[in-house]
This record gives sequence, C-alpha cells and structure tokens, in this order.
Amino acid sequence: MTKFTRLAPAAAIGAAALILASCGARPTDAQSGSSASGSAASGAKFSACMVLDTGGVDDRSFNQSSYAGLTAAKEANADIDISYVPSTDDTAYTPNLNAEVAKGCDTIIAVGGLMSDAVKEVATANPDQQFAEIDSSSGASNVYGFQYNTAEGGFLGGYLAAGMTKTGTVGTWGGLPIPPVTIYMDGFWEGVQYYNAQKGKAVKVLGWDEGDQKGGSFSNSFTDQAAGRSITETLAGQGADIIMPVAGQAGLGAGAAAEAAGGKLNLIWVDTDGCVSAEQYCDYFISSVTKNLTDAVTDYVTAAAGGTFPTGGYVGNLKNEGTGLAPFNKFDAQVPAELKTELDQVKADIVAGTIKITSPSAIAAS
Repeated sequence: MTKFTRLAPAAAIGAAALILASCGARPTDAQSGSSASGSAASGAKFSACMVLDTGGVDDRSFNQSSYAGLTAAKEANADIDISYVPSTDDTAYTPNLNAEVAKGCDTIIAVGGLMSDAVKEVATANPDQQFAEIDSSSGASNVYGFQYNTAEGGFLGGYLAAGMTKTGTVGTWGGLPIPPVTIYMDGFWEGVQYYNAQKGKAVKVLGWDEGDQKGGSFSNSFTDQAAGRSITETLAGQGADIIMPVAGQAGLGAGAAAEAAGGKLNLIWVDTDGCVSAEQYCDYFISSVTKNLTDAVTDYVTAAAGGTFPTGGYVGNLKNEGTGLAPFNKFDAQVPAELKTELDQVKADIVAGTIKITSPSAIAAS
C-alpha cells in the first residue's frame, strides 16, 4: 500500500528537483532559460524576496508554506538572502511589488493568484526584473508561474470523508470564490460522488456543488476566524460531521468549532499537514489535502541562485507529489485498512487517467 507522506522542507533540494523535473520545468544545462544577473553573476549574495498575501507569514497555510520554501533554500545555500513583506489587503499588492523592485531583489515571488493583475502590471513595467507567482500561470517571459491541480488531492479528501462519515453528510467551504479555492472544493465534491457511485451510497455534500460554480459557502476572507467558525457550525448543524475548510487562517475557526463540538465533528485541512501547521487542532484532522508549495519554491530559488532562472511554469499534481494526502496522524488506527487500500487505487487511477477530473478549474500538466 502506498504510504501518504508529507515532504519535509529539509528534503526540499532533492525532492523538489524531482518534482519540477517531472513537469519539464526544472532548468538544466541543456535547457534554455534566463541567465541570472546582478548579484548572482557577480558572486555576491542572491536576494530572493517574497510578497505575501493577507494573513501573514504564520497563516498556517499558503503564505507560511511558501515562505518555508525560501527558508529551506537559505538553509541549503548561505549565499541566498531572503526576506518577505506582508500585504494588509489587496490595495497593498502593487505598492509592495514596486517596493521590492526598488530594493533590488534578484527575484520577487508573489504569493497568491489574487496578485495576478498586480504582478502583470509591475512585471511589464520592469522587463529586466525576474518574478514568480504562486497559483498563477506565467503571464510574461519574466514571470515564472506555480500552479497546482489540487482537484486531484481534493478528490482523495472527498473519497476519504465519504468513507469516514457517520452521518452520511459532509461539507466544504472556502475563503473566496476564486479558482485556487474552488478547485479544492470541486475535487472534494467529485471524490464524494465517485465514492457514492462505487459503493451505492448517497453521501451528501453541503457547502458546494461543482455543477453550480456561482453558489456555495464562503467566509469572504482568508483571515476571519469568527466567520469560519460560524460557517462550520452552520454546516455541522445541517448534519455534516466531516468538513473541509479551504480558507487559510480563517479555517482555524473550523478547528475551534470542532473543538467545541466535543468529538462530534472532524475536519480535513488543506495546503499543509494540519497536524504540523495547526497542531492545536490535530485531534480533529482526519488528514489534509496538501499543496507542496515549500519544495517547489525551494527548487525555483535554488536554480535561480545557481545561475539560471526557471522559465515558463510548474503544475503540481498527484503524479509529481505537488498535491496529495498528508498522513492520517491520530486517525491512522480509525481509518479502515480497506479504505486506505481504496485510496491507493483511486490515486493510481487518477494518475493513470482512468478517473477523469471534471473541475472547470482543473489544470493540465505542463
């Protein structure tokens, strides 16, 4: 049986090289790319700067795991300098990006698809500056895009939830109705439908229906934990006993709701292994649908500092371990061996293309 594992940041250099190589995006001596200039070429330290989305560097989600990639790169190469600037709201994106350009960063990594317009604007105005963006395709020759087909990982999360529910009802909700969020929710919904078809069951999904991309439950924030708790309690009140929040720090409100429910409500976390990033609620995390931001960022920065900026973009999926399921942690003994075996087979079938992902936000491999 395949063991679902979380790639540790300490293993980032080797593991991430395999990840990007599998998508054809990792730069090699034989691959054309933009040559590093400035400090990298002169032998001085290479400066990798990051503009975070709202929620801060310790948001227990995409900001935190992205910055961990910079940290891992610096730990492996003392000639890399790293820094970050937080964004208080969306009006800070462009000023923050421009400030990093003025600072003379060798590369600027923007965290989050919400910055796409700002990155395009600033990158176009500064064609000699190298950029990268999380959750966005490359919009210009000087922008490297990181994308994740988390519908695949979400599918496993949905199948797991359907196999573990005691009430026959599960749920999911998001921070904002944008593709990097709804792609998780689509996958979760699809996984439940597949379980129902295979098992002759009728597990219900609350909070989202892939067929209605304009509906669903959203906190309209990645930071509002009170809203996250309220939505979670509403779905639980409607019968859901397993819920997957896709909302960054706002998802911690779901943890508070599960804790208050006294064991009647469990969760599936996203982006990172919740038992590592939100360990105070580990008792309620059956597993997590991961997005391997850390290793991909590390590989990008390591390659750029080595003299060649990666070009084009990277798509993380089940095949290259860019998404997947974290360990079952405290639930390992409670997840039936038969269900674990089925999850292995579902994963293999998605990778092989036997199971087709239908999410309108699904991203094809490079």
